[in-house]
Amino acid sequence: MDSQPELAPRSADTGDISPEEFRRFGHEVVEWIAEYMAGVGELPVLAPVRPGEVAARLPASPPGEPEGFDEILRDFRDIIVPGTTHWNHPSFFAYFAITGAGPGILGEMLAAALNNNAMLWRTGPAQTELEERTLDWLRQLVGLPEGFRGTIQDTASISTLVAVAAAREAAGLGVREEGMSGLPRLRLYCSEETHSSIEKAGITLGIGRTGTRKIPTDAEFRMDPAALAGAIAEDRAAGIVPFCVVATVGTTSTSSIDPVPAIADICEREGLWLHVDAAYGGSAAVVPELRGVLDGAARADSIVINPHKWLFVPIDCSTLYLRRPEVVRRAFSLTPEYLVTPEGESVTNLMDYGPALGKRFRALKLWMTLRRFGAEGMAARVREHVRLARLFAGWVDGEPGWERMAPVPMSLVVFRHRPAGLGDADTDAHNERLMAAVNATGETLLSHTRLHGRTALRLAVGNLRTTEEHVAHAWELLRRAATES
Repeated sequence: MDSQPELAPRSADTGDISPEEFRRFGHEVVEWIAEYMAGVGELPVLAPVRPGEVAARLPASPPGEPEGFDEILRDFRDIIVPGTTHWNHPSFFAYFAITGAGPGILGEMLAAALNNNAMLWRTGPAQTELEERTLDWLRQLVGLPEGFRGTIQDTASISTLVAVAAAREAAGLGVREEGMSGLPRLRLYCSEETHSSIEKAGITLGIGRTGTRKIPTDAEFRMDPAALAGAIAEDRAAGIVPFCVVATVGTTSTSSIDPVPAIADICEREGLWLHVDAAYGGSAAVVPELRGVLDGAARADSIVINPHKWLFVPIDCSTLYLRRPEVVRRAFSLTPEYLVTPEGESVTNLMDYGPALGKRFRALKLWMTLRRFGAEGMAARVREHVRLARLFAGWVDGEPGWERMAPVPMSLVVFRHRPAGLGDADTDAHNERLMAAVNATGETLLSHTRLHGRTALRLAVGNLRTTEEHVAHAWELLRRAATES
């Protein structure tokens, strides 16, 4: 055997910053964050950069020698921040507005310092048990029954992927061992207003886009239960195997709420897994008088709620609640010898409840945020967001030439400007110009959707620092742009 080359003696220098430097730069970072959060409302909401502009200011090759952390922070301030769209801005009304609140930011810092991978109970005892306990707190806050057990995933897309995989396992098709080959076609059902993550889950799990059947909606963009029942009967007659239905509480385009109790009746009768996508709308249930948004959800097999959407937890933090967690474990659990531990079946190993082996300590930021706000504090902020959305909707309803295009069950308003004499295509183009003009000011940010083939504007209230003044200013900008475009 050839002799191994001699290795140079190892230097005692780790290359990491020293404790003294960490303390100094850590204080500087915290000071920057505090100033940023206090003054984020003064920054342009939408990053005023062109594609490629940020990359052009970054070296094409990595540094050969260590660089000072003061230089790194300088480039963060001078290059990264100006190229950032500020989701923490109180006038961010696009998509679903979110907030990274202070307690969660501090939780992220502490989690990064611990650098824990709670794949097994043994590799993260406190992390595992805190996740279980904190998710039980959230279960109580939104009014779900005791039988549900929660796990944290990164986003609703992965929570939904896990739920649909569990539904496929529950169907008893042997996919875990034999794969999809030779099986009859499977059918996953959702409404035509369902989030794209449902279709992506179907693509990833071998159901395919044609295997995901989109059910028509009613005048308020809610799934039609009669159409669902008819589709299931039609598919069974054609030899297709239905296995899962996804109902939505708070659709992305309109925040509509599917009739979950009626859908649950159908799923129970047909023996289908019911997954409720409440990634946005489920958070509203922390408000006692809004708890009805989750009517029927207690009958679901799985439910996703995203605390990073409307409960002020920094992204990413998606909670998946399971009525039959053993089915998810059956779908995903795989324990090679190097992961066997003496605790065996007496403990929870978080790696068993999804495709990822690694498990970040996301529960810490959720726990710290829930403790800092408390049930009443959370409810008060969400309640205020709903009030602001309904106030804005009232302005739209009361202004000639403007029309609201969907109900406002929560904190999203969908609307458009419709000048007299314009046809549909011209009205669409007019609203696209209107949104572009408002967003170009840097003072607010809206997004859009299409409903019944028509362009609609969306204003979503959800940021912790948004006040009536911010909503009123967005309305002022819209009215002004409408007269100029």
